[in-house]
Amino acid sequence: MTELDVTAPSSPAGERAPRGATAQWFATTPGGAWQEQSLPVTGMVAMPDVIAKMDDPKQVVEGFGASFNELGWTSLGKLNDAQREEIFRELFAPRVGASLNLCRMPIGANDFSRDWYSYDEIDGDFALDQFSISNDLETLVPFIRAAQKHHPELRLWASPWSPPTWMKTNHHYAGAQPHPFMNAAPNGLSEDQIGHEGTDMFRLEEPYLRAYADYFGRFIDAYRELGITISMVMPQNEFNSPQVFPSCTWTPEGLARFLSHLIPTMSSRGVEVFLGTLERGDEGLVSAVLGDPVAAASLAGVGVQWEGRRAVAALHTRYPALRLYQTEQECGDGSNDWRQARHAWSLMKHFFDNGANAYMYWNVSLLDGGLSRWGWTQNSLITVDAEAGTYKYTLDYQVLKHVSRFVIPGARVIHTWSLAGYDNQLVFLNPDGSIVLVIENDTVEDMTINVSLGERMVSPTLAPHSFNTIVLEKP
Repeated sequence: MTELDVTAPSSPAGERAPRGATAQWFATTPGGAWQEQSLPVTGMVAMPDVIAKMDDPKQVVEGFGASFNELGWTSLGKLNDAQREEIFRELFAPRVGASLNLCRMPIGANDFSRDWYSYDEIDGDFALDQFSISNDLETLVPFIRAAQKHHPELRLWASPWSPPTWMKTNHHYAGAQPHPFMNAAPNGLSEDQIGHEGTDMFRLEEPYLRAYADYFGRFIDAYRELGITISMVMPQNEFNSPQVFPSCTWTPEGLARFLSHLIPTMSSRGVEVFLGTLERGDEGLVSAVLGDPVAAASLAGVGVQWEGRRAVAALHTRYPALRLYQTEQECGDGSNDWRQARHAWSLMKHFFDNGANAYMYWNVSLLDGGLSRWGWTQNSLITVDAEAGTYKYTLDYQVLKHVSRFVIPGARVIHTWSLAGYDNQLVFLNPDGSIVLVIENDTVEDMTINVSLGERMVSPTLAPHSFNTIVLEKP
């Protein structure tokens, strides 16, 4: 990485300033990733196209991450030890590659597990005498430990996709039958077991609510005994969606009742509780839960994903004290192409523009094609060719890295406005005073953009169809 002598911001317009500041510029196009280029930095030498509001920093960025799913670990198992070591260093070592620092994991099975399981499937075991995380010792535990080797301060949060089946009204892990387009075998769900949005598939009797809160507690304790700290939980993944894979619908009223048990159980262990994950563009679903005084007083944040993006601006405006996590980037279809990478960028931009404090990708790694146990093909940061024993970083990975590599936890989002209608950038102010500009040229031609960053200006000529990261050190 080359550091360049550039002009300082105190010079008269159009003149070179004293030497000493540094600039770094990296570009990714469909033809190549991480192309390093030279970039001069000047005072205000031209009319800016984009102005960063450096004097009005917005929300704090807590970090970036992905999810520890079982199929991520089993796909990486097709590689040798040296390959896995390189991958984990690239993904997790601070300031090396993507610098992931805040990751998600499931509580029990999810849609990218090897199969359905929970930690206690003994009907009526309210005391949880048969609770066990033995399944996770084969997959999730070594997956997390491999990441922690390169990032010991890695933060973890967790959510379930389904409670144990005996705690559910339909006594089944799923809430829907397989769709015709899915390449999946029947899941055994009968017509009378199908779940419906706006209903509680969890049994809301007090013994079940208490046992399920204790189930979360046992999960936290079991991982803590292995030296793995989980600092936050959410009560349910996509609580409005009955799915062919592990899932459970809840009403806001049902969630509020469960939170009255979950919050004190987690509080006694020093674990935060967020509401989530919200996958609908309806802020009222969150407001209905927050109408409960226990939830309103104790929830630390809200997790949103998928169509929840349409609610994030309203949530940030109405509940500014609640932290907002984007909990699962839309997953694509397994093709990992440039079109989907551009969509990933648009999602990241939308969430940070509207108050998000953290951004989570979904699958770390999948076999080529990205097929789940339940017949859904999805994107991932890494794809593995099991037959050849090789892997590659996807375009989605490059886009995430363009932001996560340089934005340090504790950074502030800086809003921008444009004199020319250009709005395809994010700006961050790091705790060390450095500025990170991430900008896309989505046109078919070279594009020169004058960007004002306080008293300094950069004027990169962006290649067609390119993502660009420009880092200005503190002057």
